[in-house]
Amino acid sequence: MNFTSPRRRFASAAVAGIALTGLLSACGGSGSDDDAASKSGPVTLPFWGWANGQEAVVKAFNASHKDVQLKYTKVTDQLTMQKQLTNAVKAGNAPCLVQNTAEYVTSWVSQDALADITQYVEGEKSKFNTGAWASAQVQGKLYGVPTSSAPQFTIYRTDIFKKYGLEPPATWDDFIAAGKVLKKHNIKITNYAGEDPSTLEVLAMQAGAHWYAIDGNAWKVDFQDEGTLKAAKVIQEIIDNDLNAKLSFADYAAVQRSYDSGATATRQISTWQMAGMVQNFTKSFGDWALAPWPAYQGEAAKTPAGTNLTGSVTLVTKQCEDQEQAARAALWMSTNQDAVKTMASPETGNGVMPALADSGSYVGESISQKLLGKNYDPAKKVVTDSLGTVTTDWTYGPNWTAMFTELQAGWAKVVNKQEKVTDLLAHMQEWTVEDLKSRGISVKG
Repeated sequence: MNFTSPRRRFASAAVAGIALTGLLSACGGSGSDDDAASKSGPVTLPFWGWANGQEAVVKAFNASHKDVQLKYTKVTDQLTMQKQLTNAVKAGNAPCLVQNTAEYVTSWVSQDALADITQYVEGEKSKFNTGAWASAQVQGKLYGVPTSSAPQFTIYRTDIFKKYGLEPPATWDDFIAAGKVLKKHNIKITNYAGEDPSTLEVLAMQAGAHWYAIDGNAWKVDFQDEGTLKAAKVIQEIIDNDLNAKLSFADYAAVQRSYDSGATATRQISTWQMAGMVQNFTKSFGDWALAPWPAYQGEAAKTPAGTNLTGSVTLVTKQCEDQEQAARAALWMSTNQDAVKTMASPETGNGVMPALADSGSYVGESISQKLLGKNYDPAKKVVTDSLGTVTTDWTYGPNWTAMFTELQAGWAKVVNKQEKVTDLLAHMQEWTVEDLKSRGISVKG
């Protein structure tokens, strides 16, 4: 799921260089070693996060470090995190370390909330996979350390598919056809939560869309390119034919019951979402299997990088007095073998795929044998293969959080058949261009 914080104005910069320099610049000062040495006792770094397993990782870090200690605060979820961080930045008491996801890095940099920690972590680049490393960067500067990757795949109910003579959908056309068969038996093939338009985003991403791009010294906005319209057609057909449930993640238990009971038969997810299934199911263990994401007809397999599924990053805030220590603590949490294993497991952590260069070696630990049963071993190949087809050229714009809030409002209308996907896209094109202009940001579109 995604969320956005209330709209904020960004500081204006010279229009000529705003897209590439002024807009995204942030000073990266930090406390010096002398400053740290002058303090009594160990340096304490406040760390906010929401993922399962982080408390155990913090405990292990603190046990192995005498001079630096992490003070962990568990935030309810990603929505709450952004709101609380916004308030903390305004109040001047932001934590040193913050769990976040890649789509919000540009926005936080634009708000001058993050520290440039490039000098402290750039030497560790070889330890991380290329996509994950890029997720912590804006214009070549690092503002955090990647913690996870996000291989994407379909998980489906094998018993239901077998009962009705269906194969796992290889294409979106197959997916829609299977949904029409399941509909006859009062089963939904997917769920579109009215507050979560990430479905539209990831299908557009998979189709090669680019909602934001840098064009010279300006941002280019395009919500109506060929890829986005291709995604819109698939989504509209699913909605028009009532193939989707409309369960809100606000009632998380109800969503999980729908999958567990067989009322909804598939999900397009990443490894971390399997943890919620493991922790909430009671009936369907062993009835699930993995398959690749459906492809667009006539196209090769391509996995979207996802939205918050892109993977997490541990960000260092500009208000942190001990930025070097914070950067090194973030590195430890992302590279220590025991810490990585803790977070990778759906049982002990969040089922996240590590951001490491050898992340494929953790596939077996990041998926659940309890959930998949006899389908566990074949699932490893599906996850491993998806790591090699991830989209890497998606760009998050400087007003992403505000844009996503507007997108959420329109998506709810789409799901409830109050407007078409193409109507929403036309609105988002106009709205996003005007919003960027209102912030003093050079934009084309």
